[in-house]
Amino acid sequence: MDTLDAMRVFVAVVERNGFSAAAQALDMSTAGVTRQVAALEKRLSTRLLHRTTRRVSPTSAGAAYYAQCVRLLAEFDALEASIGAQALEPSGMLRINAPVSWGIARLGPLLAGYRERFPQVELDLALSDRLVDMVEEGYDVAIRITREPSPTLIARRLGQSRISLCAAPAYLAAHGTPQAPEDLQTHTCLGYSYWAAGDHWPLQGPGGEVKAAVTTLLRANNGDVLREAAIAGMGVILQPDFLLHEALADGRLVRILPEWEAAPIGIFAVYTSRSHLAPKVRSFIDYLVETGV
Repeated sequence: MDTLDAMRVFVAVVERNGFSAAAQALDMSTAGVTRQVAALEKRLSTRLLHRTTRRVSPTSAGAAYYAQCVRLLAEFDALEASIGAQALEPSGMLRINAPVSWGIARLGPLLAGYRERFPQVELDLALSDRLVDMVEEGYDVAIRITREPSPTLIARRLGQSRISLCAAPAYLAAHGTPQAPEDLQTHTCLGYSYWAAGDHWPLQGPGGEVKAAVTTLLRANNGDVLREAAIAGMGVILQPDFLLHEALADGRLVRILPEWEAAPIGIFAVYTSRSHLAPKVRSFIDYLVETGV
């Protein structure tokens, strides 16, 4: 027996002074209503209703139980209504993980607009270039910059980024400008620690794909550091354009071997399950798509 259902049946019987009227109001059979009330009385070990051929009325215990049922059912209905409203309205804490450089360059400027649209959502943003375990660490959504997101996660593509070879004008003036991918071996290169390609940079160009052997005298796990080192004249970098566009626009960096680039890399929002996707997660991903990050 579902106690809440039985309580609703009992309240209907009391308020309509009979089993038949309660059954009609609840779209149940009279026998079903009678069974529910009998089971409730058996569970409580007390008689709740006086039954006569003409009418049904509550006993003293039934009257007290009726008053408590009305109160409890009203509170339960209010609770369900509030949870239902929350289920439709984005709210609560949204935990986000994103790569450091992308998060600073692209995500930071968008957060105010998202919060203005969805003021009931609190944001908890963690920037990290390591591959986090979303379930273990409790993230609702993560940004992954990769060519192939994990098949264990649900991924929505936000866009992609060009990956270019760059150096500072001062470095090129001192060391010369590479004319072909194989020339990179004679230059100082600055490598990204988490790039699986290591010291063989995969480039695509007029001759197809090559893996250019490079000598990396600096490795770092953050693209901003590599960009700043390149601007200072330390060497050649291969980095995504969301990190480079300002330095390229103002001339602090220039593209080299412009016909040779790494394959574009995808930017994805990932989450753990399609079922019962929280409105706060859906609204955040939709917002990123809308803003064209």
